[in-house]
Amino acid sequence: MSEAAVIYATEAGVATLTMNRPEVLNSLNDELLTGLRDGLARAKADPQVRAVLLTGAGRGFCAGADLAAGSKREGPYDVAQGLRERYHPIVLAMRQCPKPIVGAVNGVAAGAGMSLALACDIVLAGESASFLQAFARIGLVPDCGSTWFLPRLVGDVRARALTMLADKITAADALRYGLVWQVHADVQLMTEAMAMAQRLAAMPTRALALIKQGLAVSSANGLGEQLEVEGRLQAEAMATEDHREGVAAFLAKRPANFKGR
Repeated sequence: MSEAAVIYATEAGVATLTMNRPEVLNSLNDELLTGLRDGLARAKADPQVRAVLLTGAGRGFCAGADLAAGSKREGPYDVAQGLRERYHPIVLAMRQCPKPIVGAVNGVAAGAGMSLALACDIVLAGESASFLQAFARIGLVPDCGSTWFLPRLVGDVRARALTMLADKITAADALRYGLVWQVHADVQLMTEAMAMAQRLAAMPTRALALIKQGLAVSSANGLGEQLEVEGRLQAEAMATEDHREGVAAFLAKRPANFKGR
C-alpha cells in the first residue's frame, strides 16, 4: 500500500500537514490536492487542534502543478473549472481557516506551490529554500492567488517583475521582499516552525481567527469601513473567555491559560 499523498499528524495542539510526493518535489496531483483539502477540513473541525503547520517531505516544499499528470488527460479539459474545483477551495480554506497556519518552506516553492506558501499566515523558510513564479516560463499566468498575494506583499513593481521575469529568488531575497517572516538553517527549520505553531496554539486562538477576518477584508475597505469592521470584531473578542482570562492573568501578574474560546 502506497503512502498517503498528505501525511496528517497532531502534536501539542498542532496539526502538521506534510505534502508527501518527494520524488517529484511534492508537485500537485489529484491525490495531493484531495489530501490537502481533507487535512485542512479535519484540522478545522478538531477542537484539540489550535494551529496548523504545512510543509513538504524531502528536499522541496512544492514544485507546483504536476505537469506530467496533466499531460496524460484525454479529451478537452476546462482549465478554469479545474482550478475552481481543485485548487481554489484549498487556498480559500487556508485563508478562511479560523486557526493560524504556519508554512515551513523547505526547498523550492514554485508556481502553485509558491501560492500555497503565500496563503499561510506566517511563513518560515530554510536557508536553501527558493521561490519561483514559474508560470511565464511555460506560457501561463500566475494562479491560485499569486496575483492577489504578491502585490499586497511586495508591491506592484516587484510583483510584476517576479511574475513576468519568472526568476527564482533565494530565501534571503524572500525575507528582504517581505514574502517570509523568518529564515532558518535548513536543519533547524522544522524545529523552529513547530515551535512557532505551538506558540500560536497556546495563544487566544479565537482572537487570532478574528484577526484573520479583519485582515481578509481590509484591502477592499476604506478607513471608515475598516474601523467599523474592527469595532464589530472587537466586540466579539471582548465577549470571549480568553479575553477574560487574559485580563485576569494580566492583573494577577501570572501567565494566561488560553483555551481558544
